[in-house]
Parts: sequence; structure tokens; C-alpha cells
Amino acid sequence: MSGTELPPLSRSDRVAAVIVTHRRVELLRASLEQVVNQTHPVDWVVVVDNGCEESVEKLVKELAGERAVYLSSRTNLGGAGGFAYGFLTALALGADAIWCADDDGRPADGHVLETLIDVAVTHRLHEVSPVVCNINDPGQLAFPLRQGLVWRRRLDELEGDFIPGIASLFNGALISARAMEIIGVPDYRLFIRGDEVEYHRRLVRSGLNFGTALTTAYLHPDGSDEFKPILGGRMHTQYPDNDSKRFFTYRNRGYIMSQPGMRKLLPQEYARFGWFFLVQQRDPKGFVEWLRLHRQGRRERFTRP
Repeated sequence: MSGTELPPLSRSDRVAAVIVTHRRVELLRASLEQVVNQTHPVDWVVVVDNGCEESVEKLVKELAGERAVYLSSRTNLGGAGGFAYGFLTALALGADAIWCADDDGRPADGHVLETLIDVAVTHRLHEVSPVVCNINDPGQLAFPLRQGLVWRRRLDELEGDFIPGIASLFNGALISARAMEIIGVPDYRLFIRGDEVEYHRRLVRSGLNFGTALTTAYLHPDGSDEFKPILGGRMHTQYPDNDSKRFFTYRNRGYIMSQPGMRKLLPQEYARFGWFFLVQQRDPKGFVEWLRLHRQGRRERFTRP
């Protein structure tokens, strides 16, 4: 059976929400309050606690009740490992679909899951994502989103009600369990940064149907400042605001860009980051560090700083 022959998401699917958290219990509360009160109810609320805190366990059981599945980890698994742990647990419970969330974002309202399922049924999708908006200004996108050949930064710049072949996978995405038989679970080695891009790569290559619903939203802290426009905004490069984030971002990009389906973009990768560091920023040391980390990722050297 090919990817497109798999049954798509349906209204009868049993859904497990999977949320990964690390020492942000009050932010987690805001996320959980929306997740547990959806008009299309979830069957399980799986919370992976990378901080192993009693306050998190208490909160999950308080808000989710009998639906609560609390998974503590004495090792910080990162976002990638946390979602892998949560996804496999959801599959083991018998979930037909998995709805992703994190602790610092939340569904925009109580109808998000219902809308996602409706869109998935209409378009016969195996994965569907909401548009990800700035939690402090929902008219702005939390991350730039490409529609056609143009990068958009505002919600009102997007056209239509659905974008095929584009998805933000860990911010409110709904993924069928059957799809995970093909694309697997996130790669723990990536820890943080790039794990979503690598998972998206697998989804693209799988032949499954997926896309972004523009009729519903997931709210997330603004991340667009990391994406620096170059060449008059026609392209972007990524420059996180601290050394740790840059380490994981650039090392993991090196790995991702060496994988099937991404290698054709490698010349563009060098051109974009070369322009950003050498021409726009006049920072040759930054470019050398980018090259070093990129090479480390290509060689699959996944040691951490």
C-alpha cells in the first residue's frame, strides 16, 4: 500500500494529545486548559515531563482527570526525544491520531481540533496543521510561512483557506497513526532545533497528503526574529539569539541538508548563509563557525556542548 492509499484522518479517530514540557508549569497550564476543553474531545492527554516535577504531574491529573497520561523523564530528552517518547506511548495506547502541542504555545480556541479534523476529511489528509500565530499579536505569524514563492509574515497576507504540502509539525499538528508507520517518530539525536524540519522532510518524501488549514490557529511565542531577510526579503537565513541555539540549529541543519530530498538545496544553503555572514553581517568568524557546525552535522557527530 502506497502512502496516498492509506486511510486519511477521520472524525471517528481516537485522538491522543501529546505535549512536551520542561520546567514551565504555568505555561503548561495555559496549554492544557485549551487542549482538555476542545469541542472534539481528545481521548488521552499525554504529557512528557523533561523536568520530572511533581507540580507538573499534579497539574496534568488535575486538568485531564482520567484521560491523563503523565510521563516523567529524569533525562532531558529535548523536544525531539520528548515527542518520540510521547508518540510511541500514544500509539501503544491505541490512538488513531496524535495531536501535538508544546508547553509555551496553545490552541487558539476550543474549536481547533474539530476544525482540523473537518479540513482533513475534506481534503483527505494524513496530516493537517493550523496556522501558527504570534501569541501576543495573533494577526502576525509566529514564523514566516511560504505560500507559493512568497514568504508571508502576517495572517492577512495569506490567501485561501488551505495550503497543501506545508506544515508546522509540532505546533498543533494532527497526524494519523498510520502515517507514523511510514514517517516514524522524531530523531532523538537532534535534541532541539531542526527536528521538525527533518520530520517534515520525511513527510514530504512519504507521498502522504498533508497541509496547513488557514481557518484555525495555534498560538506560539514569536520566532520570526530568528529569520533574517536577505536580498530584499526574497530569501531568509536563520540566526538564533544565543550560542546554544545556534549550535543545535546549525549542526542539525548540516545533518538535515545531507539527507535525501534536501541535498539539492545545499548550494542555496551555502549561498544564503555566505551572503548573510560575509556580505550582510560582515562576520567572517561567524561564517567559519557556521561551516564548522554544518560539517559536524553532515558527519553525524551528535555530541553536545
